[in-house]
Amino acid sequence: MDKTVTLAHGAGGKQTNELINQVFKKHFSNPDLTSDDAAVLSLDAEKIAFTTDGFIVSPQEFPGGNIGKLSICGTVNDLACMGARPRYLSCAFVIEEGYPMEKLERIASAMEQTAAQAGVSIVAGDTKVAGKGQVDGVFITTTGIGTLMEGVRTSGFSARPGDAIIVSGDIGRHGLTILLAREDLGIDAEVTSDCAPLWECVESMLSVTRDIHVIRDATRGGVGTVLYEIAEQSKVGILLDREKIPVQESVQGVCDMLGLEPLYLACEGRLVIFAPRQYAEELVEVLHTLEPSSRAAIIGEVTEDQPGRVVVTTEIGAQTLLPPPGGELLPRIC
Repeated sequence: MDKTVTLAHGAGGKQTNELINQVFKKHFSNPDLTSDDAAVLSLDAEKIAFTTDGFIVSPQEFPGGNIGKLSICGTVNDLACMGARPRYLSCAFVIEEGYPMEKLERIASAMEQTAAQAGVSIVAGDTKVAGKGQVDGVFITTTGIGTLMEGVRTSGFSARPGDAIIVSGDIGRHGLTILLAREDLGIDAEVTSDCAPLWECVESMLSVTRDIHVIRDATRGGVGTVLYEIAEQSKVGILLDREKIPVQESVQGVCDMLGLEPLYLACEGRLVIFAPRQYAEELVEVLHTLEPSSRAAIIGEVTEDQPGRVVVTTEIGAQTLLPPPGGELLPRIC
């Protein structure tokens, strides 16, 4: 097989079949994977969740993951946030002519491993090869289907005054990882992406209570953007305690050097949860039993005051408005 992707790999002939069989089918093989025009699936549920997402991250490989792992985590986490068990994924690749075949195989291998970890099957896909310079390496689009758990109704419009606000771990690592991997800043910091599938974390919380009002994954724009979105959707105020927001020491150190706000750095393995206060401590306890959420913490509460705004109580007890997100959030992760 060729060492790089050529236009012939996207032409639909022998080389296309080789690419599919020797890379994608090799890593994605399962009883539901189809070579026909569509997969035929079984879903035992009254309601399903359905989502799609595109991934164009640069660089495609970074400490803690690559675009393949990211493409699985991003879509299964969107399903999980709706209280849906991820079941099936499709994936579409747009690959630049000349892309290294070895690198493409690492991406497919990461997708295989992450899908297995998430308990989801890749059942259909598509491959296109674009001319040199038309695509930045490889773009991936994944579409997912999940079965909705009975009694779960999460929405950004459902936050209520008195709700506790929980994050499932330390924040900002993915965005900072991408920034340090992309730019030559001369900063030597031990920071790796938090990229991880999170259905197990959601399922553990739903074993405590189905009465969880909001679950969001804090991807592009980070926790701060998610909080502003929910404050606007639910017409509520949000009060955070700065001291309780978990931030890795190395992340905070680099943010201080560069003037970045960790609340606006992307995460790819962190949930923001709004739940009635009486369940908050138990939800955090069960999250602490799982590796991706071992640093889960209650960071604030929902209020009736200042609807649409996010207010932060500082380390010295003063209250300040978290500046609303706007313009180009740095670093851009896709």
